Amino acid sequence: MSLKIRLARGGAKKRPYYRIVVADARAPRDGRFIEKIGTFNPLLAKDSETRVVLDTEKAKAWLEKGAQPTDRVARFLDAAGLLKRETRNNPKKAEPGQKAQERAKEKADKAAAAAGGEAAE
Repeated sequence: MSLKIRLARGGAKKRPYYRIVVADARAPRDGRFIEKIGTFNPLLAKDSETRVVLDTEKAKAWLEKGAQPTDRVARFLDAAGLLKRETRNNPKKAEPGQKAQERAKEKADKAAAAAGGEAAE
């Protein structure tokens, strides 16, 4: 059985509130879970102490049993000092897409042709 430490959404529409749970990877996001190990309230300020409440002993025990945290939960565990999360780097993220690059090239070609035509006169 593959175990995940993940977020289960609760709360009202546009007012999310998450439970940090250990669940079977095949279970629905908000469905059956094995154990609740904390909560996350994204509406609170980032420096609020109650934004993320995590039972570190339970989390450590589940990590030792082989439960895999999701990306967001891994951030929480890294902040608590239970897990070392590798920083990610995507250098291609800022590059425009293929169509935008083609449009920019066409625009540059037209500008070069116009500049070349004026210089010939």
